Amino acid sequence: MSSWGDLVWYDWLVLGLYGMFMLFIFFYSLAQLHLVFKFLRKKPLGIKNSNSDLPLVTIQLPIYNERYVVERLIDSVMAMDYPKNLLEVQILDDSSDETSELARIAALKWLSKGFDVVHLKRLHRTGFKAGALSYGLCRAKGEFIAIFDADFIPDPNFLLDVVPHFANTKVAMVQTRWGHLNRDFSFLTEMQAFGLDAHFTIEQSGRSKAGSFINFNGTAGVWRKQAVEQSGGWSSDTLTEDLDLSYRAQLKGWEFVYLSDVVSPAELPVSMSALKTQQFRWIKGAAECAVKNLRSVWQAKDLSLRTKIHGHFHLMNSSIFIYVLSIALLSIPLLFIRNKLGDVTVLDAFGVLFSLSILILFVFYYTSYIALNQRFKMFQFVKRFIVFLSMSMGMSLHNSIAVLEGYVGKKTPFIRTPKFSDQSDQNAWRKNVYLKNTSFVLLLAEAFFSLLFAAAIFLGVYFNDYALMPFHAMLSAGFGIVAFYGARHSVA
Repeated sequence: MSSWGDLVWYDWLVLGLYGMFMLFIFFYSLAQLHLVFKFLRKKPLGIKNSNSDLPLVTIQLPIYNERYVVERLIDSVMAMDYPKNLLEVQILDDSSDETSELARIAALKWLSKGFDVVHLKRLHRTGFKAGALSYGLCRAKGEFIAIFDADFIPDPNFLLDVVPHFANTKVAMVQTRWGHLNRDFSFLTEMQAFGLDAHFTIEQSGRSKAGSFINFNGTAGVWRKQAVEQSGGWSSDTLTEDLDLSYRAQLKGWEFVYLSDVVSPAELPVSMSALKTQQFRWIKGAAECAVKNLRSVWQAKDLSLRTKIHGHFHLMNSSIFIYVLSIALLSIPLLFIRNKLGDVTVLDAFGVLFSLSILILFVFYYTSYIALNQRFKMFQFVKRFIVFLSMSMGMSLHNSIAVLEGYVGKKTPFIRTPKFSDQSDQNAWRKNVYLKNTSFVLLLAEAFFSLLFAAAIFLGVYFNDYALMPFHAMLSAGFGIVAFYGARHSVA
């Protein structure tokens, strides 16, 4: 039996890196647990709706090649229960296909009915979504700016629920919770809804109630125009212009409000390629925002240490995928080190940290699940939690690439998420002209990782070491799920 003195330098390197990454995941989990406590302890103050002294509001609809949903979006916005004379609608159209004609016709239809609606078409798509929002902002009549992406169907009472919160002149932005039009469409949409519900229920609510930084989610929210302008306006130097402006505004002292009880329904991506497109933009953009804003958070003299810590984990949360992928790959040589040592009592401390992190995440998602599901079933939750966690691990390769590109400053265009609209037919989405296939090389790599971690399970059996087997089983399943749906959702 070997001793610790028999370990060579690369054994120590594996142990050091494995421990470091595991500690980050554990501390990240503790931050999430603190948000759960904040979510459970404090109750939000309600503000009654009032139709007196309502302000002029501009609704911005940034669209780019949205032929399937553009008319639905415009019609739903025009059904908003708000005085017609206090409402302006800007269709910010950067489309290069028939969407522009559909948007133009829809604008003329509602204009003829007395609505203040304008179809704005730029010559060039400079700055992508951020550029379109800036283009509209300098032409907006409203004191407040509501923004909806193309896949949303806002509730008619949206503005009446949100606008009263701006009675506090320090409030820059009010964000609402996303609902899901197609939660039950497929396994893929169920998993997305499971994860997004936790973000909007626990993370956004917890940060808001703790007085920490929260973020505009890019849509289904309203900005005070003055706050946008005083915070430097929309910037296209990151892929998540919403997160970037959120931090710049709050660093200047503006306050944000999150309304968990106001739900704005939207469509979830139904194909793996569409999901990956969305994830890549979100993850890479968050990494770019961390590079841009993290130093300012720590240097801010008027922020508490707790606020800075939460801001740190908020901006750095995309890096969790790098750490997950790293400990996954390091866990295989760790099996050999454990077998070499024989006595692995000290190494089992890693397992304790991992188990505690999983337990905390269980509590995090459990709290979200029971908050939104009155007919709660434990078995159903446990099944969804395990599958969701496995699938998140399976996305770690794809998302780690996005994080690294964001950190090193590699610039890529803003690629919109394909929208689908008609989902009564389970296969209708395959006819979507905006769909692109997952990278074949990435798909092969994910399939290889699935087989690699399946082999790690057998290696554990061979060594008679079962400590890492649950982890390897989840990794194998997760990469297998992602690779399977990537191949299944490929279009000819």
